[in-house]
Amino acid sequence: MLHILYSSPGCHLCEQAEEMLDYLGIGFEVVDITSDVALVRLYGVRIPVFKRSDGAELGWPFDTLDIERFTA
Repeated sequence: MLHILYSSPGCHLCEQAEEMLDYLGIGFEVVDITSDVALVRLYGVRIPVFKRSDGAELGWPFDTLDIERFTA
């Protein structure tokens, strides 16, 4: 299952989200929203946002327990 973490450079909350996902051993792809105007419009004030392959999204704030429930 492909998971996506919407992020942007210098986002300290995004870095925290990446660390949690790495800690849990969950595979994910980081998508830099600054490379796409549509993504900036959609996620600009909401990042980090963690997305499952079925389209469901987990928006910040979240913790490791939230991630585990979301990916179960």
